[in-house]
Amino acid sequence: MDQNTTSLGIAARPERIILSGRCVRLEPLHPAKHTEHLWNGLGGASAENLWLYMPDGPFADRVAFEAHMQAKAKSEDQLFFAIVDRATGTATGRATLMRIDPLNRVIEVGGIIYTPTLQRSRGATEAMYLFARYIFEDLRYRRFEWKCNALNLPSRRAALRLGFTFEGIFRQHMIIKEKNRDTAWFSMLDSEWPARRREFERWLDESNFDAAGRQKTRLSQ
Repeated sequence: MDQNTTSLGIAARPERIILSGRCVRLEPLHPAKHTEHLWNGLGGASAENLWLYMPDGPFADRVAFEAHMQAKAKSEDQLFFAIVDRATGTATGRATLMRIDPLNRVIEVGGIIYTPTLQRSRGATEAMYLFARYIFEDLRYRRFEWKCNALNLPSRRAALRLGFTFEGIFRQHMIIKEKNRDTAWFSMLDSEWPARRREFERWLDESNFDAAGRQKTRLSQ
């Protein structure tokens, strides 16, 4: 029997804990702590494009955004985390652990939205590393999933860069904001994690960045 399919018990459910790295920490979403910062980066007309592929938003109205934050913070079936810049203490993005299946030991990261400050930064990569390490090493999941609108090319490129494997397109998978969504599926397996971890840690190491903070080698290398 394939050892990857052997019953090794039920995985633990993720908890509302803080996961810390060098650049960022992941904190359970807390309206009182994170609403102001996330509204500044994700609210208003100037941020509408950031919500293009999200199931909710954009939020032109601060009151509606606050209600959105309250609802997400109370969620039990999906756990929402703020991505906080450790140098400034500012929340610069949000991500979610969702479709949590402890019996089959499968979990997904989704609901990812970054402010312009976090996009294409070392912290953005580190946030996904922290999630993966928690999922595979602390909670013992077998499969870590990433799904996105098939039209969302930046998200698809990010998944591949981060070490997820493309598995195909689920056609007419959802209706989002009254439009069809074909969904691109990606996964990372527990058997792949040791090699992925080494590559993440090589890339994230201080020696891989010059004095201006520019990477010397790419993660995909």
